[in-house]
Amino acid sequence: MTSKVVISFAARSPRSKEGLAVLLAAGGAKFGDSSGEVDPGKVVEKATKVAAFTGKALATLDVLAPGGSPYDRILAVGVGEPSAVNALSWLKLGGAIQGQVKKSAAVTVYLQAPGFEIGGAEAAGVALGMLLRAYRFDRYRTKKDESENGDEPKNIVVTIVTAAAAAAKKAFADAETVAAGVTLARDLVNEPANKLGPVEFAASAKELTSLGVQVEVLTEKEMKKLGMGALLGVAQGSARPPRLVVMQWNGGKPKEKPVAFIGKGVVFDSGGLSIKPAQGMEDMKGDMGGAAAVTGLIRTLAARKAKVNAVGVIGCVENMVDGTAQRPGDIVTSMSGQTIEVLNTDAEGRLVLADGLSLAVEEAPDAIVDIATLTGAALAALGPDMAAVIGSNADVVGQVEASAAAADEPVWELPLAADRYRKLLDSVVADMKNVGGPYAGATTAAIFLSEFVGDVPWAHIDIAGPMNVDGDSGWKSKGATGFGTRLLIDFATNFTPVG
Repeated sequence: MTSKVVISFAARSPRSKEGLAVLLAAGGAKFGDSSGEVDPGKVVEKATKVAAFTGKALATLDVLAPGGSPYDRILAVGVGEPSAVNALSWLKLGGAIQGQVKKSAAVTVYLQAPGFEIGGAEAAGVALGMLLRAYRFDRYRTKKDESENGDEPKNIVVTIVTAAAAAAKKAFADAETVAAGVTLARDLVNEPANKLGPVEFAASAKELTSLGVQVEVLTEKEMKKLGMGALLGVAQGSARPPRLVVMQWNGGKPKEKPVAFIGKGVVFDSGGLSIKPAQGMEDMKGDMGGAAAVTGLIRTLAARKAKVNAVGVIGCVENMVDGTAQRPGDIVTSMSGQTIEVLNTDAEGRLVLADGLSLAVEEAPDAIVDIATLTGAALAALGPDMAAVIGSNADVVGQVEASAAAADEPVWELPLAADRYRKLLDSVVADMKNVGGPYAGATTAAIFLSEFVGDVPWAHIDIAGPMNVDGDSGWKSKGATGFGTRLLIDFATNFTPVG
């Protein structure tokens, strides 16, 4: 089982000193006053010279059984120079600390370093980093993996000692809602497709009603009435029926327009008749990472009673191969009334999003942001650590970029360039094709989506690259990252309507 991390804050050192103590080291391996209490024999100070530990940001030095100390271990973690520290530094610091906890069931973190003013927000950032890094998805494991979980304790009790303990507790209340939202998104992506189908995904979203979210689940019959032929065409090859979920959080003023968030929820993508290569197809259980992020967003807004109005729309389908599957060359009619020639059944995500976007437009939102594991082209262009953002409105794109920077979920803007590339989607037999050829794939996919947003300010986030990581790093843990969840939380919380 994954260790449960229980975090509390204290203004003073705990009476019972056991397990692991964490000391912060500023540049030059300078320690605060707490080091005298934790390490009276100055064992760590001596070790820094032997190990050439300088207090560089996120560098660690682990000292076992330090003589004279009441603790079993002392971990020195570098925070670097005050001038180089920002809000994200504390999140990353928490991740670095959690990465070194190992078998310690009790951890005391002393948030003090010469030259640093560490307040409640910074302390809460450390705590959030620890929670996010501690995540593991192991509900289907019956045996411990010695290389990863080993003899980890059932519970890890963390006490963060800070002069700003009261402020930290208050800030941490919000941070915990973020952690819960990211955890939900990660869990959804990590679930195997045989356990999480469209119906199960919709049921998971329905559980948010307990937090005050209004959740409507549309069945296949209801989607047919709305004319959602694009989404239904993707789903027709699967034995499992599709669902479209609308989640509404109304925490803002009654007449205030909402911001709409649309997530691609393809629970498994075989590619359809345009079938994918076998190698790597197992990762296609995560092709609903966008819908997972939107669900995590709505959960967080509701849990913190955010004073915003937000609508989350997720199209949950499975793209499979059987005798009823959509064929290359088929023509479908979207909810908007526009017809689409489906040349490649593996370009299915944009078809799902098209009808979701059309439904969102009917809510008359101030802005629309869609998020999806949409194209390999975005991954090829930007690599595995960065998402692409493309949009029709520079202000909305700018706000996405600002939120991405604040969340440590980086994006890079790619051009929409519809005036140059819309012609690549021209079809002889329909209003448009669902693919635009071998070039500018991320852009042509975005141009396709832009056909369904009308005049609403809109941005599209392609998370094909960073939705998954191969190993632990910073605040991320191996597997699904929940990428986009924290970005959307920041965006929704701080959104300013465009003029």
